[in-house]
Amino acid sequence: MASFNYIGRNANGSQIKDSVEAANSDVAAEKIFKKGITPISISEVKETNNSAGSVDIFELINNGRVSLEELIVFCRQMYALMRSGVPILRAINGMVESANSNALKKALTDIGKQLEGGYTFSSALNHHPKIFDHLFVSLVHVGENTGQLDQAFLKLTTYLERELDTRKRIKAALRYPSMVVIALTAALVILNIFVIPTFADMFSRLGADLPIATQFIIASSNLFINYWPHMFLGVILAFVMIKQSLKTEKGRYQWDRRKIKIPIIGSIIERSILARFSHSFAIVLKAGVPMTTGLTLVAEAVDNSYMQEKITAMRQGIESGESLLRSSVASTLFTPLVLQMVAVGEETGRVDELLTEVGDYYEREVDYDLATLTARIEPLLLVVVAVMVLILALGIFTPMWDMASAMQG
Repeated sequence: MASFNYIGRNANGSQIKDSVEAANSDVAAEKIFKKGITPISISEVKETNNSAGSVDIFELINNGRVSLEELIVFCRQMYALMRSGVPILRAINGMVESANSNALKKALTDIGKQLEGGYTFSSALNHHPKIFDHLFVSLVHVGENTGQLDQAFLKLTTYLERELDTRKRIKAALRYPSMVVIALTAALVILNIFVIPTFADMFSRLGADLPIATQFIIASSNLFINYWPHMFLGVILAFVMIKQSLKTEKGRYQWDRRKIKIPIIGSIIERSILARFSHSFAIVLKAGVPMTTGLTLVAEAVDNSYMQEKITAMRQGIESGESLLRSSVASTLFTPLVLQMVAVGEETGRVDELLTEVGDYYEREVDYDLATLTARIEPLLLVVVAVMVLILALGIFTPMWDMASAMQG
C-alpha cells in the first residue's frame, strides 16, 4: 500500500496534518473521513531513489534497517530527553548527531523535517517502516495522545532489550552444534577430494573384489569429483528458489508453519514467539490500546505469518462477541496452564498483568530449553560422526584386511 500525506480540518475547524496508508487516494480519503477529518489536500508520498554514488555499502547490505542495539539506545535517549521535558523537535535534531548508522541519521533527519512541517511524531515515524514497525509507531502514538511519551519509550526499551536478549541466547545455544556441522562438512569434502581417491587407485590396481561399503565411498567420491560444478550449481539454484519462495505469501506461510514443528528447536521457536506476543500484547493494553486494535498490532509484531493468522482469528472472535479466553482456546496456541492465567486475568480485570506473567512463563520455558539444547543435540551429532567413521573404517580397512589375509594364505 502507498502512503499519503494529507491536510484537513477536524470538527473544531483546527488544521490537521498527518499521513495514512491506502491502496489509492480514494481509499485514503475514505479513511480520513472516518477519522472525523475533512481533507483539504491529499498527496502520495514518493519514494526517493539514492544515486549509486551516495549508497552506503553497509546500508545496502542491511536493506536500510537498523540493529536492535541502536534502537535500544535511541529509545533510552528519547526516554531521558522526554522525561527531562526537552521538546521533541530539539530532541530529534540532537539525536541526528549522536546516531551511529547512516540509515538512522537519514531517518531522523527526515523525521525532523516532517515535525517542522506540522506532522505528528508517530506519523513521521510511520514513514520509515523498515526501522520503526507498527508496534513501535502505535505505542508512540498512544504516548503522544496521553501525554506519556516518556513512558512509551520506557516500555519500548524494555521490550527491545528482552527481544535482543532472547536472540543472543538462541545464537549462543546454536553456536556449538553449528560449528560441529561445519567441521563435519569440511571433513567430508577433504575426504572425498584427497583421501578416498588415493585408496580407490590402490584398490583398482590390485583388482580385488571390493565390499559394498568400499564401493559406496568410492562412488560418492567419484560423484563429488566429477560432478562438483553441477552440485555447486544445484545448491545455488536451491538457495535462490527457496529465497524467492519465502518472498511469496504462500511460501512464507508454509515455512513459518513448518519451522515451529522442527524437532528439538521447533518448540523453542514457538515459545519464543508466544513470549513476544504475550509481552507485546501486555504493553499495548497497558498503554490503553483497545484489545482488538492491540491484537492487530501484535499480529504484525510476531514476525510469523502462521502465528499471525491465529492471532488475527482471535481478534475476529473478540469482534464477534467472544471473550479473550474463548478466542485463545479456539486458536490452539496456548497450554491449559496459560489459559487458566488468561481466565483469571479476564475475571479480575488484570489481563495486561496476567499476560506479562504468561510472557515470563514462556521465557522461562525458552531459557530451560536453550540450556538443555546442546545436551539434546550432542547425541545426534555423535551418532552422525559414528556412522561416518564406521563407513570409512569398513570401506577402507576391510579390503586391506582381505588382501593381507590372502597374502598370508
